[in-house]
Amino acid sequence: MPVMVLTSEYLSLAGNDLSEYTRKAELSVEVEEKDVTTYASAGWKVVTGGLKSGELGCEFLQDFATGRIDGIMWPLLGTVVPFEVRPTNAVVGVSNPKYTGSVLIKEWKPVEGGVGDEATSSASFPTSGPVLRATT
Repeated sequence: MPVMVLTSEYLSLAGNDLSEYTRKAELSVEVEEKDVTTYASAGWKVVTGGLKSGELGCEFLQDFATGRIDGIMWPLLGTVVPFEVRPTNAVVGVSNPKYTGSVLIKEWKPVEGGVGDEATSSASFPTSGPVLRATT
């Protein structure tokens, strides 16, 4: 049974490789469920797919130094930027597909955590337009 442990995930936002700050990156995509049931369905619900959407959820280790994660993310707030996420930072291939598209940077939490915690920032960014999968 093949298994994989994520040890070197790759994340890029707006052309910035953020892998060194990224503790977690989760890309989810879904399709709306549309009910198209009619009397002809004999009492069974019939559904079809509607609009597609996605979300990129991230958790970062915070760094306020010049040119680091806070300085990269703060100016992006409210903009739509390209993203790329891969299971590893290795070359894209059949066993390391890349997922690309655009996301809206709708939130940024500069300060997050409690006493004694690592300084982190977590956020979820909705996709804007298609999410593509490539192996080349």
